[in-house]
Amino acid sequence: MKVKAWLALLLAWSLAASAEPFIPKDDAEVVQRLPYRVDAAERASRVALARDPSQLPLAVSTARAALDRARIHGDPRELGAAQAALAPWWTQRDAPADVVLLRARLLQARHDFAAALTELRGLLARADLAVEARAQALLDAAAIHQLRADLPEARALCEQLRPLAALPATACLAELASLSGDAPAASQVLARLSQGRSISPWLALMRAELAERLGDEATAPALYRAALAGQDEVYTRAALADWLLSRGRAAEALALMERSADAEADALLLRRVIALRQLGRPTPLVDTLRKRLAAADRREPGRHAREQARFALDVEARPREALRLAQANWAFQREPADALLLLRAAVAAGRDGDATRLQLARFVLERGWQDARLVAIDGSLTS
Repeated sequence: MKVKAWLALLLAWSLAASAEPFIPKDDAEVVQRLPYRVDAAERASRVALARDPSQLPLAVSTARAALDRARIHGDPRELGAAQAALAPWWTQRDAPADVVLLRARLLQARHDFAAALTELRGLLARADLAVEARAQALLDAAAIHQLRADLPEARALCEQLRPLAALPATACLAELASLSGDAPAASQVLARLSQGRSISPWLALMRAELAERLGDEATAPALYRAALAGQDEVYTRAALADWLLSRGRAAEALALMERSADAEADALLLRRVIALRQLGRPTPLVDTLRKRLAAADRREPGRHAREQARFALDVEARPREALRLAQANWAFQREPADALLLLRAAVAAGRDGDATRLQLARFVLERGWQDARLVAIDGSLTS
């Protein structure tokens, strides 16, 4: 999923899935090469935590590090490591604030948005909650409401954030304004926030996504490349790859992804397969990706419909199936990327997609969304 850049700690894991179980023929056979290594200090922390799982500070730091690796490298296996570290407090309603924030983040990463919001609401109801924890909980809750297109709820949370953290609150409100008919003004606000010699990668990413929606062909790719300096390399590289793929620049997109140490991450694997298909090059990666998507759906049914729809539409050329999956995704996740996928699938499905196109048009026009990508597909989607 694609979660807003201003959260930093909550960027999406596009495909929380792993491949089918594989048993090597001998001990020397390489199963998979990871793009990163867990350092000695982290390994020592895990050993210490295994001896005594009740060490709260160690459990929190271990879980946070695992979630960071999942976010940075797109490795969903780290989600299990994070939950294991929090096991003694996983079901405690009155767990420490740090634990609740990490539980909510993990649930959000697994696309269980309702459960994540329940955690965050309970945390925000605590009268003695520290300022830093309250600010993070407000941001995290706002992000989930935003990706569900509950913009008034998200805006109210960002307003509460103003006295606690002015910069993220301003960015948050600008992002919401960009989805409420005020995209050009929001772009100016974000540009003012990044004045100076260098731009923060998270802010560059936010501005890049908005520039793309505004149809700014010169600014968007430059900002995406600036954002690549940040830690969220898989998410950013996937976003830039999508920009290139949508403009028929598949060879550039493929090179961009293959240069990444995380080229095997599911989010990049999906786009590599799409790029190879656009180039007319057969690849066994199609079967690999199909297995990963099937495994994800068995483990968490219906929670990875965005990726399944993209695969059906752009790889397998099954528009009706893509439309079905895009509709399922739209039922619980309504960001601009989801609207774009739904519209593309509806158009590809022909008459079968007419009703969906009309429903989406009403949704977009009622909210004042400004998205050049949608207008390029359906000229009626302009306010």
